[in-house]
Amino acid sequence: MPDWIVRLNVAPKLISLSLLGVMLLGWHLATARDAFVQGNLSDTELMTMEFNGDIIRDENDNYIFNPAKISGIPGPMAVAKKCREEFSHPFHTNGTNDHGIAHLVWYTISRFSIGFLAAAFVGIFVGVMIGLSPLLLQSINPFLQVLKPISPLAWMPLLLYTVQKPQLTAILVVFMAAIWPTIANTAFGVSNIREDYLRVASLLQFNWFRRLFKVILPGAAPAIVAGLRISFGSALVAVVPAEMLLGELGVGYLTWIEWNNLDIAGVLFAILVVGVVGYAMDLLFNRAARGVGYAE
Repeated sequence: MPDWIVRLNVAPKLISLSLLGVMLLGWHLATARDAFVQGNLSDTELMTMEFNGDIIRDENDNYIFNPAKISGIPGPMAVAKKCREEFSHPFHTNGTNDHGIAHLVWYTISRFSIGFLAAAFVGIFVGVMIGLSPLLLQSINPFLQVLKPISPLAWMPLLLYTVQKPQLTAILVVFMAAIWPTIANTAFGVSNIREDYLRVASLLQFNWFRRLFKVILPGAAPAIVAGLRISFGSALVAVVPAEMLLGELGVGYLTWIEWNNLDIAGVLFAILVVGVVGYAMDLLFNRAARGVGYAE
């Protein structure tokens, strides 16, 4: 392979594009359907099929299969057409529940951001308090291990019953998805800080807040970031089904509405939007996390 390709880091991109092309081609071939052939069908049979909506006439007055009644997974061309339709008016607002894709993405991002940032703040604070006391850590650790594997959606009925507001419930679901891994990783990170650092802080007579921001948080930063990564993924996975079940406007709501309309191309479009939004947010989070580190 030429050196300039290696230097520009083009090889991984070429491989990715090649894999994408192969997947799209395979998808197209797997979902392609033969054109309608009239064959020996009589006029009566054609009229019956047309009356039932199985076939329609194109602009040349020839019979073709009705795209709206074709069963199975739609091909990439149908999904691309749906993408063009949605992105042709991304900021429209028609009534209460008919909002453009840009609005729906913003609703999901804002809902996720509020819940995740609140969980990060509370989780780091509580985790530091627990990690500073070995006795408290050993006492609370069993509860953390029980609470961590509970799906955040399992909390949703209780949260909805308590706050009685779907919008706030969706935010709290994100909060519950992110809080436990953050607390657990922060507590273990703080508890494993080298004793030398704490002794030096005592010799320098750091007050509590200076010790927290100069020694404890930097020393536990790798563990805290690892916990935030886990929390980020869990919260991102939780926000979409929460929107679906609560009927709150967002990307999850779009997925559910398209399914109710039996628009499978719309469902695939919504899934694609979820993936792209998640990838973009994860990329931003990783870039922010690179600045957090602690060199011994």
